Amino acid sequence: MDLIQSYEEDEAVDSSPESSPPRMLKAKSAAPEVDDTALALTVANVNQLNSKPINPTQHAVVFNPTYEQLWAPIYGPAHPYAKDGIAQGMRNHKLGFVEDASIGSFAFEEQYNTFHKHGYAADPSGMNYVGDVDALMQNDGLSVYNIPQSEQKRRKIERNKEEKEGEEKKEEIEPEVENPATETWLRKNRKSPWSRKKEVVQGELTEEQKKYAEDHAKKKEEKGQQGEAKGEHYADKSTFHGKEEKDYQGRSWIEAPKDAKANNDHCYIPKRLVHTWSGHTKGVSAIRFFPKHGHLLLSAGMDCKVKIWDVYNSGKCMRTYMGHAKAVRDICFSNDGTKFLTAGYDKNIKYWDTETGQVISTFSTGKIPYVVKLNPDDDKQNILLAGMSDKKIVQWDINTGEITQEYDQHLGAVNTITFVDNNRRFVTSSDDKSLRVWEFGIPVVIKYISEPHMHSMPSISVHPNGNWLAAQSLDNQILIYSTRERFQLNKKKRFAGHIAAGYACQVNFSPDGRFVMSGDGEGKCWFWDWKSCKVFRTLKCHNGVCIGAEWHPLEQSKVATCGWDGLIKYW
Repeated sequence: MDLIQSYEEDEAVDSSPESSPPRMLKAKSAAPEVDDTALALTVANVNQLNSKPINPTQHAVVFNPTYEQLWAPIYGPAHPYAKDGIAQGMRNHKLGFVEDASIGSFAFEEQYNTFHKHGYAADPSGMNYVGDVDALMQNDGLSVYNIPQSEQKRRKIERNKEEKEGEEKKEEIEPEVENPATETWLRKNRKSPWSRKKEVVQGELTEEQKKYAEDHAKKKEEKGQQGEAKGEHYADKSTFHGKEEKDYQGRSWIEAPKDAKANNDHCYIPKRLVHTWSGHTKGVSAIRFFPKHGHLLLSAGMDCKVKIWDVYNSGKCMRTYMGHAKAVRDICFSNDGTKFLTAGYDKNIKYWDTETGQVISTFSTGKIPYVVKLNPDDDKQNILLAGMSDKKIVQWDINTGEITQEYDQHLGAVNTITFVDNNRRFVTSSDDKSLRVWEFGIPVVIKYISEPHMHSMPSISVHPNGNWLAAQSLDNQILIYSTRERFQLNKKKRFAGHIAAGYACQVNFSPDGRFVMSGDGEGKCWFWDWKSCKVFRTLKCHNGVCIGAEWHPLEQSKVATCGWDGLIKYW
């Protein structure tokens, strides 16, 4: 008690006016400041929210809606911009929102038509009917689609009877009219354009008619004989441009020089231009070296001409072969080079004598040949294969001129024919983006290669070792396929970098198989290393497309290219 008393006394002393003034400290709260405006508003709006329907255009709901709010119909002042209060997004019909009922369209049509015909229909909600009860009893509740067979037969008989009576009445009313100029005759004899022709009994022909029929048959026969060639006819001629056709020893100008043989087995990539042959007035579509020796170069032009050029000596054009009425598409030498084939857009395939320029024979099916090939076997040099624009590969015997086989499986024009496996099989590619392998002479596909990622392959060539095929794919790459049993794609070897899309640029190998070569759409010639698949060199060869590229069979570092600028260049 004493302590408390002393404390109170001290307090009295401190509060005396003489003592120092007390220090006033501002009170501080440790809690963070809260903006309670939103809380106040929320509390005020709770009642309003509970009565307000949810806006269907809103993606997020910021309060907990009641069951009634979730299931409230969408109308009222919530959507003042829609006439009947239904939001535009909720409409699926011009009159508003239509719900699907659980009734099939056939059932609905059946009841709808029954109601319109008989006046009653089944109520979709239950077992009872709506509409005319008397009619319902009379028809045993049948719908329009459930007419019994007996009723159908009865109706058919009645209909037929009515039609017959109508026709008889017409005949009684209408008198027989002979004058074709009258309206009645026209009306009676008018025929629907879809009606069948009436069987006319043929009477005896008069002399005049017989004579006319004979003339007509003669004309038809003549026309048939003319059309046998089917392709467009054009006079075949050839011009020799050299000094003499035989030299002082009596050797022909197409004979290979005796000293022509391979210098070495190693191929090198060309670096500079050696020679340019310019004789075609339009683009050059294909070039081929003379087999084995390469001392002559054959070229097919879009100016309808085929020319053969000297490679070793003068470098001049030796002979021009003119026999096509339109551009020449493809050329192919026989094994000994004494003859060659040409395929033109005039639908003709011609077999020429290289030396004399004579056309030995002409073949045509009436379709454009896109590729021609002679069987590479020495004993089958009389067999010609041609890939046509009508999806067929046609096989002719040159000696007889008859079609001996047709390979008809492709779904697009045939682009290439390549013999593999010791010439026992051949691979064809087509615009249908597939590769098909055939046994020679048997028109059945033994292997069909078609993948979703594949593009059309307008040029294919065989590796010198015969184990691989290089195919120019139109997605700007060269793909490699095995020529063994399975014809598999070699996924490790892909040659790319060039732009060949849209053009049938020729792909080729060097004679030793170390390099792959191809032209491209920008006039360049590309060289890749076979082992590493890397680009080795590019040469700018032509203005426009470089369509063909051939490696010389003997001179290992020389290459000929041709382009749509009409030039053939030797590198």
